Amino acid sequence: MSLLTYLKDTQGELKHVSWPTRNQTIAFTVVVVLISIFVSFFLGFFDYLFELILGKFII
Repeated sequence: MSLLTYLKDTQGELKHVSWPTRNQTIAFTVVVVLISIFVSFFLGFFDYLFELILGKFII
């Protein structure tokens, strides 16, 4: 298969893709950012908690 055939096939397949609207893209981006912030605080809290617990046993 040549590069030209591959590019034509790719272009044809991209016509079948259902792209999200601008509002959907913004909403999904906000959700991802909020979940990422929540997970970072969640993991940071437990990291701090484990550091305190292990600090009491090690020192």
